[in-house]
Amino acid sequence: MRILLVEDDRTIAAGLEYSLRQEGFETVLCYDAGTAKSVIRDRLDGIDLCLFDLSLPDGSGYELCELVKKQGDKPVIFLTALDDEVNVVMGLDMGADDYITKPFRIRELLSRIRSVLRRYQKQPAQTNVWLEIGDIRIHTLEGKVYKHGEEVVLTALEYRLLLIFANHVGQVLTRAQLLDRIWDVAGDFVNDNTLTVYIKRLREKLEDDPQRPEIIKTIRGMGYKAGD
Repeated sequence: MRILLVEDDRTIAAGLEYSLRQEGFETVLCYDAGTAKSVIRDRLDGIDLCLFDLSLPDGSGYELCELVKKQGDKPVIFLTALDDEVNVVMGLDMGADDYITKPFRIRELLSRIRSVLRRYQKQPAQTNVWLEIGDIRIHTLEGKVYKHGEEVVLTALEYRLLLIFANHVGQVLTRAQLLDRIWDVAGDFVNDNTLTVYIKRLREKLEDDPQRPEIIKTIRGMGYKAGD
């Protein structure tokens, strides 16, 4: 497994690189956004996971994540000293798979890396290109969502959440099950409030009347259910 590590603090970068190699990972190390962009453009196919520091001298981890997600479906974990809701939500909206706040224990980071990699590796190949919930149609190969034939633009996390519902139509999913399927890792930012925000956003984009949802229904005391 090869990891693209982008960290401008050379002391931290050296420690992370050493620890990752001790665990059997190969690393491609960059100290700035410019070098990282070159690697993403030319060598992303050979990268299995990206670790991006958010604050870089010539850019940010956000723009690197956006570049990665446009070019291929590779997992991204952010490293940051900024632990607040705005940065967490922004990172998730950019398509990040996880988020860890400095200072952190290397064992915790390694656990998150392995968990994210397992999730990507175990995703089954789609046998059905189209999934439907009521008037909503999802083209799984293109990653596009349509309502009454018109495309609905979703963020990466909104799309991932919708796919979970579409693959479990008629089944009640608890909040814990949804959180587990979305992130599959332990993290302080994974909480009910974050999930509530994304379900609210999905309803605003997909429901005819978000106050009376028919696509993603609340099952009081249990969780949520898509469809009938």
